This record gives sequence, C-alpha cells and structure tokens, in this order.
Amino acid sequence: MGLRPWAVWATGLTAYTVAVLHRSSIGVAGLDAQERFGVGASALAVFAVLQLLVYAALQIPVGLLLDRFGSMRLVLAGAAVMASGQVLLAFTDGLSGAILARVLVGAGDAMTFISVLRLVPRWFPARRVPVLTQLTGIIGQSGQVLSAVPLAAVLAGPGWTTAFLGAAGVGMFVAIVVLAALRDTPEQRISGAPVSWQQLGTDLGSSWRHPGTRLGLWAHFTTQFTGTVFALMWGVPFLVAGQGLSRATAGALLTVFVVTGMLAGPVLGLLTQRHPLRRSWLVLGIVAINMTAWAVVIAWPGRAPLPLLVALVIALGLGGPGSMIGFDFARSFNPPSRLGTATGVVNVGGFVASLVTIELIGLILDYRTGGGNDYHIDDFRVAMSVQFVVAAAGVAGILRTRRLTRRRVAAESAGLAIPVEVKAS
Repeated sequence: MGLRPWAVWATGLTAYTVAVLHRSSIGVAGLDAQERFGVGASALAVFAVLQLLVYAALQIPVGLLLDRFGSMRLVLAGAAVMASGQVLLAFTDGLSGAILARVLVGAGDAMTFISVLRLVPRWFPARRVPVLTQLTGIIGQSGQVLSAVPLAAVLAGPGWTTAFLGAAGVGMFVAIVVLAALRDTPEQRISGAPVSWQQLGTDLGSSWRHPGTRLGLWAHFTTQFTGTVFALMWGVPFLVAGQGLSRATAGALLTVFVVTGMLAGPVLGLLTQRHPLRRSWLVLGIVAINMTAWAVVIAWPGRAPLPLLVALVIALGLGGPGSMIGFDFARSFNPPSRLGTATGVVNVGGFVASLVTIELIGLILDYRTGGGNDYHIDDFRVAMSVQFVVAAAGVAGILRTRRLTRRRVAAESAGLAIPVEVKAS
C-alpha cells in the first residue's frame, strides 16, 4: 500500500486536531471570558451554543458539498475560516464580536471532521476503515489537550490576545500543510461529477429515509453529548468553581479524558469490525457507563473526592469513540456516492444534543445564582442533572431506529420490494 495513504491521513488528522483546539478553546477560557466580557453563565453558554448550532446546521450542506467538491477544498476552507475567527476573538472587547468569532469557528469546524473521515475509505481497504475511523476521531481529540495545557498556560501568562493569535497562527500553518499534502483519492480527483439540486435533494432524502442512517444519528446523539458538554463548556467551571479544584488539576483531568478516548478508540474499532451486529449494544453500554458515573458524582454528599472525579472523566472519555460507531452505521447503509451526506446527517446528532444541554445548564445556573458566577456545588448538581433527560431521549431514538433497521435488513434479505441500499457490514 505504501506510505502515501498514511501521509494523506496524517495531514487530515492534523487539520482535525487543530480544529478541536479551536472548538474547545472557549471552554478553557470560560472564566476568563466571563471576566473579559462581563457576562453570566447563560450568556457565556451562547458562545458555545451558537458555535455548535452553526456546526450542526452546516453538517448536511457540508456533506452535500463534500460529495461534490472533495475533502481537500473543504478542509482548506475550514482551516482559513477558523483562523479568522480566532483572530477576531483575540482583539474584540465586545460580546457581539466574540459571538461572531465563535460562529466563524463553528463554520470552519463543520467543514473539517466529515471531510477527514471521508479520506479513510478512499485511501484504505474496507477492513481497516472501522479502526482508522476510531483513530481519526480519538487522536483528533488531542486538540483538547492543546487547549487544556498550552493554551491555558498562555492565557494565564501573556494573556487573552496572545493566546488566540497563537491559535490562529497554528491554524494558518495547517492550511499551508493541507494545500501541499492533502489529496482526495489516489487518482488525484478533487471533485465529483456535477449534480443538480434535485439530485442533491434525492441523495439527502435517500440517506435520511434509511433507518440505519437515523440509527447512526441517535447513536452519535447519545454517546457524544455529555463528553462534549464537559470538554467544550462546563467541565472546567464544574471542576474549579463547583468541585474546588485548581485550574492545573482541572486541566490534568481534561487530559485524562482525552487519553481515555485515545486508548478506548482502537478497542471499540476492533469490536465494531468483528461484531457488526452488536454495535448498538456497544453504544447502549457506553451510555449506561456515562450516566452511572454522573449519577454517583451528583449524588455524592459535598464535593466529590478526586478519585471519583477521575473515574467520571474516564467514563466520559468513552463517549467520543462510542460516537464513532454512528459513522460506521452511515457507511454500512449508504453507497459511496452519498457517504458525505449520510455522515453529515449522523454528525448532526451529537452536536444538537450538546448545544441543547449546554444552554440548559447555563440557564439553570443563572436561575440559581441570579446571573452571577458565585457557584455552589448544589447549583451544578441541579444543572448537570439535565443530562439524564437528554440521554433518555437518545436511548429511545436508538431503540426505535434499531428495530426499524432490523426490519429493513430482514426485508432486503428476503427479497421484498424495498430498495436495496447496501448490506450491513
């Protein structure tokens, strides 16, 4: 196979890692942002909510564009847009400028992940796709370490402007590397055949109608959101203001979160590859572990001991690789010509759940503190409990679409009059 596929994948992976750095930077700077812009918890949540809203809203359009124009163009555009957002955030002193900056980050982020994911089946044999998909998602999350450690250190030292200008500089460097090294396929094709708006609508409708695609969406919805909420927005405030930890200890726990995902990803990838008919059970098991960990921490009298918080972040770290199983559902039930569209549909799930949860937590915290930031552990107990409601909705969606998918596959196997898409892997 040679080194070229690995070089292309490494380039895409680097672009995604830096996108995660951009995405999670506002969570690390959350308390600094409240002080800089003079806002409360619910207003601060608007940064992350709008960023995720833009990300989620663009997933399907980006998926359609990906099927048309290919990965390289979208990854390059995404890197440039995110860097411009970080430059704006570095210099703005007003809330409106900060919100626009995070919208730009969300837009660029939306172009990156599914574009990098599409490279994997283009450059590697099918037997390697589940594991490499896991590795893409999980190694990319090391961008959270870059925000939790180096970016946090620059924030505490030189300050806000230097920190976000540095992030923008890293983003532009990645754009140059992508332009030089990333290619869509071994045949050097960088775009698909021209298609009509009617064909785009047909592809989107076909992807959505297959219950296997929707099963992927609900799997992503339920496994990804609680870890994203923790890492992107409320993890550091919860650990520092709620649990009384230092910023250094909170950053170390976020690093444990990332490392857990990196270690668990290949294992889940192998299990997905070897037991494709048990993928939904893997998802449900991860959800159960996440919610059990939160239940114990929330029910603990007073502040939780550090070992219990370590157990919590380890449990949450399983959610990232668990959400990658959703993309494997998309690959199983959609042909290559609309894989970008189906992947975009699936990727909407976790980010919709995340943005809803982030905003609800912010509203609850503001209600309990009167809009201030003098948080008590009981305030976080109440606010974080909203995650159980979101998880319950996701589990209900998984159970329903799993049943429909099994019926669809059984009908196709029996040769009934149902359009055959692709066999389950």
